[in-house]
Amino acid sequence: MPFLLLSIFLLSCSDEDSMPENTSADAANEDASSADESRKGVQSEPLGESPDGDELTQFYLTNANGIGVGLTNYGAIITEVRTPDRDGEFANITLRHLDVSGYWTEGNPYFGSIVGRYGNRIAKGKFTIDGTEYTLATNNGNNHLHGGETGFNKRTWVANVLEDSVGVRFTYSSPDGEEGYPGTLTAKATYTLTDADELRIDYEVVSDKDTHANLTNHAYWNLAGAGSNAKPVLDHRVVLNADRYVEVDGEAIPTGQLPEVAGTPMDFRKAESIGARIDEVTGDPGGYDHCWVINDGKEELQLAARVTDSSSGRVMEVLTTEPGVQFYTGNFLSGADAESGYQQRCGFCLETQRFPDSPNQPHFPTSLLKKGEIYTSTTVHKFSVEKE
Repeated sequence: MPFLLLSIFLLSCSDEDSMPENTSADAANEDASSADESRKGVQSEPLGESPDGDELTQFYLTNANGIGVGLTNYGAIITEVRTPDRDGEFANITLRHLDVSGYWTEGNPYFGSIVGRYGNRIAKGKFTIDGTEYTLATNNGNNHLHGGETGFNKRTWVANVLEDSVGVRFTYSSPDGEEGYPGTLTAKATYTLTDADELRIDYEVVSDKDTHANLTNHAYWNLAGAGSNAKPVLDHRVVLNADRYVEVDGEAIPTGQLPEVAGTPMDFRKAESIGARIDEVTGDPGGYDHCWVINDGKEELQLAARVTDSSSGRVMEVLTTEPGVQFYTGNFLSGADAESGYQQRCGFCLETQRFPDSPNQPHFPTSLLKKGEIYTSTTVHKFSVEKE
């Protein structure tokens, strides 16, 4: 690996341990290590306005164990996840902006947001349904990425606090033709925090015309903590429940081939550090940004990934009903394109989803949503701690 890149990896992430002003997170976490059932619930407060003048709200979920999750109705974004390390010390483990305005700046790398209508890339920004070709925005070189110029991550969602559990349901109605997609589409993303230390995301989507849909959450994780004492994620150890991955070309568009991971740097069937073989993954700037084919994907909840950080003892397991998981290692984080100043590879993503470019790859699991049918999907992030 070139020395310049290695030196970038060794830079620590930015200091952003404190929540933005005018949020309730500090109060919610004031004594997190001694949390009890009386502190369990949902808090909320105003968070200013979006660029379109919509009222924004900050929500904070707390479970009986003191784990906390911050959310906002702008982009249905996860703004914070606080979990304990092996010593019981709580820290935020997801990358974020310190001010809500960072989420609509040009350089925002989709921190914590729901992306859609289609998460990941669609080749040339085109697909055909029943003989009709649809043209989308090409906002990633020659291709369409994460829903286009103004995807779901830049929309204000309607929020409803759940009555029977600790959670919030976000709803967004996307009009026919938005970003080039056919059909008026209603999307729901429901976040629930359980006392089993699980953050559950349930998606539900329906359209009045045939269309394509592929929603996912684009959270970046650093289990060592995403604040001033954070380390690059290269030492995190990853297991991916996948024998195959989606091969891509130089523009990160699938070739149609699903090669085996055996004997390649894509093999995470046994725990391996992120940095062990990352310099073997070619591209500009290189690093992991590929979709893995989850073994025995049967649209039922199953393990996709397990990540551990030895320095803190934190563990995160990701379970999903989706057939694929995009493992991305923050290759394009630069510190210059986000107010929070995260350097390259200060976070990793595990985006559960249909495969990239599925609308143009008929042998991939379909992303076609027929008129009136309901698309559902569930992803669970389970947090725990390993002792030394």
